[in-house]
Amino acid sequence: MTAVLRAPHAETTAETAGWSATAFATGPADRARAEAGVRAAYAAAGLAAPERIVWVPSPAQGAVAAALLGGGAPEAVRALPGAGLVTPEETGASVRDAVRTRPWEAARAAAYARLGPREWARAWAGTGAPLWERVNELVLRVRRGIGELAGEDAERALRGATLDAVLGQHDAPWLALFDSLGMTGDAERAGLAALAEVARTAGWWWPYERVAIISERPAELHRDEPGRLHRGDGPALAFTDGFALHAWRGMPIPADFTATLANLTAEQIGAEENAELRRVMLEHFGYDRYLAETGAQPVHRDETGVLWRINLAGDEPVVMVEVINSTPEPDGSRRTYYLRVPPNTRTARQGVAWTFGVDEADYRPEQET
Repeated sequence: MTAVLRAPHAETTAETAGWSATAFATGPADRARAEAGVRAAYAAAGLAAPERIVWVPSPAQGAVAAALLGGGAPEAVRALPGAGLVTPEETGASVRDAVRTRPWEAARAAAYARLGPREWARAWAGTGAPLWERVNELVLRVRRGIGELAGEDAERALRGATLDAVLGQHDAPWLALFDSLGMTGDAERAGLAALAEVARTAGWWWPYERVAIISERPAELHRDEPGRLHRGDGPALAFTDGFALHAWRGMPIPADFTATLANLTAEQIGAEENAELRRVMLEHFGYDRYLAETGAQPVHRDETGVLWRINLAGDEPVVMVEVINSTPEPDGSRRTYYLRVPPNTRTARQGVAWTFGVDEADYRPEQET
């Protein structure tokens, strides 16, 4: 009997919202459900269940184990956590293609054939696409962080091992699409349903003939409003074994950098040679405070606001327009905002107009609502 695909909604569906929560979930895995899902994935692929399931606290340790199983990994990898958990003799060959790739490709081909190019694109745009960019950025950052664990010589082996993983919770964008089409609960798609079960309950995993390696989910995940990794007082992404990523508004920063932000001074900002880190320091310190402590002078003012410029060695200047909110606060006061504008801005009016997406000549503040 051929299953009938359910039509997806044009807007983001309830399934997508659920998969978004899955993609960014933290805390311990549901090991019983995840292991059942793994065994179901093997069964759907026509394989015997793994004889042993090995849990690791982070994808970093899973990648280390996988890199050593693949052979040819530099000696430095053997010194990392995760080394020696399993041996090639006990694991057998990778079965990722059978367990993940084939059911994935079959489901995608079936959906594309039934929907057609236009409806396929519409379905993806309304489900997985909004989630893909944020999740893919996170996956790339994790892969990069794993690759940097043991120096340049080991980077290729470690990053290669991450490509052999089934992404678990980070397969959420595609699963959101398939779920919106009613395919993850389809009896004909047992392999896809099994992959979805593992994704809902665990992190990355590596399937081999006789052993499956499964990673826990992060212990902590901190993001800003656009969904980028972001934290100013610790790691933005952290696992219980210490594997962590530090970031400020999506930009990677050194692990010890956040400690310098607590007692930051204007002099430290001016002395920082790394332009990207200096921008982070400025944002954390506060543009208004930096202007006040450095005795900066405005370059232009008019009825729309005040234009400020911070000249930075080896970097483009930071140009901001200072404006007062036209809507009063509950206590009657009005908040002052500093808005970043392009470096070539010459007048306050030009800067304010740019924030509204219009040319200076077309900006009419008296028409604001």
